Amino acid sequence: MKLLSYNIRFGGVGRVGPMASVIKACAPDLVLLQEATRPDVVAQLAFATGMAAWASHPTHSLGFMSREPVASHAWHRPPETGRSFLEIVIRPEGLRVFGVHLTAVHSNWTERRRARELRELLSGIEKHSHGFHVVAGDFNTLAPGEELDISKLPARLRAIVWITGRKLRWQTIQMMLDASYVDAFRLSHDSKEPGYTFPTWDPHVRLDFAFLPAAFKDRVVACNVVSHEAVKAASDHLPLLAEIST
Repeated sequence: MKLLSYNIRFGGVGRVGPMASVIKACAPDLVLLQEATRPDVVAQLAFATGMAAWASHPTHSLGFMSREPVASHAWHRPPETGRSFLEIVIRPEGLRVFGVHLTAVHSNWTERRRARELRELLSGIEKHSHGFHVVAGDFNTLAPGEELDISKLPARLRAIVWITGRKLRWQTIQMMLDASYVDAFRLSHDSKEPGYTFPTWDPHVRLDFAFLPAAFKDRVVACNVVSHEAVKAASDHLPLLAEIST
């Protein structure tokens, strides 16, 4: 199965054509969308890419499109954070995929908030933790050992970094690793390949991830950032394409 995770920015309004070109070039079976708050746009995108099933809701960032039949889907909004995640079950394999879009902005304050959001998500999917599933999306944070070039941030965001503590303490991705998940991109690439996914006009941070339980790491066939020229007109994120043996 080919799984594409794609932040389409501000609902994707006015960019259906470029986004459809990017998605069709990837030929995914399932597309996880972030910032997919315009059902009309997702409907157009699904039609343009030949996706039989789709879902989007104005009150949720997460949506999806699928070439395969979908047994069920549901948004879950933990009360402690108010940040929803999306659960999708694909037929006939019964593959379960969880879509994630954590709070944005780089700072110690927002990193603590992302950690709370992820903790609620992990608690919500604990009953599936021993079975095969995928957790993917825009985590809006950096993995351990990766560095943020603060000079590349807009002035207002640099100020937030300074106000909340000059040294950023990344913890969210480490929580996934501590919960016995593996980073699909890092399974496919060594540390020399940065895998930057944001922004399209000057990629310098990796914000988009796909994780599997460590017990199923052998099912990762490939995981790559989609970086051909067409993506620059489609969104501010480069999509992440994971090929997984089901």
